Amino acid sequence: MKRYDLMNQINARGTYLTSKICIPHLLKSKNPHILNLSPPLNLNPVWFKGNLAYTMAKYGMSMCVLGMSAEFRDEGLAVNALWPRTAVWTAAMEMMTGDESSKKCRKPEICADAFYAIVTQDSRKFTGNFCIDDKVLADAGITDFEQYAVEPGQELMPDFFLDAADGMGGIIREQSDKAFAAKARAENAASKGKPQSHSAVGGGENHAAIFDAIGQHIKAKPDPKLKGTYVFQVGGKSWFLNVENGDQGEGEAPSGKPIATLSMNDADFLEIFSGKLQSATAYMSGRLKIKGDMGAAMKLDKLLAQKNKK
Repeated sequence: MKRYDLMNQINARGTYLTSKICIPHLLKSKNPHILNLSPPLNLNPVWFKGNLAYTMAKYGMSMCVLGMSAEFRDEGLAVNALWPRTAVWTAAMEMMTGDESSKKCRKPEICADAFYAIVTQDSRKFTGNFCIDDKVLADAGITDFEQYAVEPGQELMPDFFLDAADGMGGIIREQSDKAFAAKARAENAASKGKPQSHSAVGGGENHAAIFDAIGQHIKAKPDPKLKGTYVFQVGGKSWFLNVENGDQGEGEAPSGKPIATLSMNDADFLEIFSGKLQSATAYMSGRLKIKGDMGAAMKLDKLLAQKNKK
C-alpha cells in the first residue's frame, strides 16, 4: 500500500491540493490556466488490467480537469489536460526501459511546445479539453514532427491510455511521411517555372537593405528595453544586429555571445521582417528556429512593428 499511497498522494491528491491553493490567485489574473499532465478518461479495461493503482492515480488528475473546468468555466479559469501520443524520453523512461528504447521515443520538447500552445489560448474559450500533444501542434500549423523524434525515421512507441494502440507507431509514421510529402509537393509547385531572384526570395541585397533600415531605425529611436546582439541565419548566410546601438552587418557578431540565434529561410525572413508573420507564429509552426533566449527573441516583434509603422 505504500506505493499505492505514494502514487495517489503525488498525482490525484497533489493535483487537487495544488489547484485548491492556486485557484484564488489564478482567478485574479487575465488569462488563467491549469494544465494537468493526465490522459483522457478512457474506460477500456485494458488500461486498468495490471496497472490499476497507476490508472486510478492518473485518472484522479483527469477527473480534476473534468470537475474544475465545469466549476470555474464561468469565472474564466481554464482547466485542461495534456497527454503525449507516444512515449517521451525522460529519466523515468530510461530507468524503466533502458537506453535502447530511446530511439522509439519523442523528445520532451513536444510536450513543452504543446503546453505553450494551450496556455496561450483564451482561457474563457478553451477549457475542459483532453489534449493530445501532436494534435495540439498540428492544429497550430506544425507539420514537421520528425523534429521531435529522438531518432528520426524510427517507428514510435505509443503511450498508455489511447485506444488503437497496436500499430500506432506505424500510423504516426505514415501521417508524418504524408505531411512531409505534401509540404514538399507544395513548395515544388510554387517554385516550378518561376525563376527566383533576390527580390523574390530576399537574397543578399535585400537582406543588407533590411538590416540597414532596422539599424537606422534603432539609432534614431533606441528602445532602452532592448539589449544585446542577435544573430540571424538566413539563406545560408549569417547577419548580426545590435538592438541597443543599431550596429549590423553580414558575418559573425563583432564581440560577445549573442542573446539569441534565429534561423529561417529567405521567404519567412521577408514575412517576419515586413510584419506579415509573427515570430511566435513562425516558431510554433516550425518555420523559425531559436537558439538562446526565446523570450528575448520574441521581443523583436515589437521592434519590427515600430520599424514598419508608417
